[in-house]
Amino acid sequence: MTIQQKLRTAFTFKIQKPNRLIALGGCPQKKGTCLKAYIMTPRKPNSAKRKVTRVVLTNYERITSYVPGITSNLQKHSTVLVRAGRTKDLPGLRYKNIRGKYDFHPLYNRRNGCSKYGAKTSHVRLSTPYHKRRLWR
Repeated sequence: MTIQQKLRTAFTFKIQKPNRLIALGGCPQKKGTCLKAYIMTPRKPNSAKRKVTRVVLTNYERITSYVPGITSNLQKHSTVLVRAGRTKDLPGLRYKNIRGKYDFHPLYNRRNGCSKYGAKTSHVRLSTPYHKRRLWR
């Protein structure tokens, strides 16, 4: 590489993508209060009724966030914790509520992916290890 090539590449700047998660202000999660809970329908190939909340965050930003899981207890004035995460088939939704925090109840009787829905693990710990248990008596 010649000196001219090094000089030419030294002064080129990379174009940064605009940060679309500006409402969180660089934080991983933000606390917010629900203004309204309602239902949206997804984009063209899909058909469903998805639960959505309008939230005002602690930095006074108003966002729309997705409610994961089957049921929800959210209503006006409920306190929620919001994280970044896009819902592909709902236009304009870039945030999700975290279950099991503040007023948003976890999903009980959840076996798979229970950490995403705030459920405790349903495994019962046995006092003796498996290889020391007597299986036949």
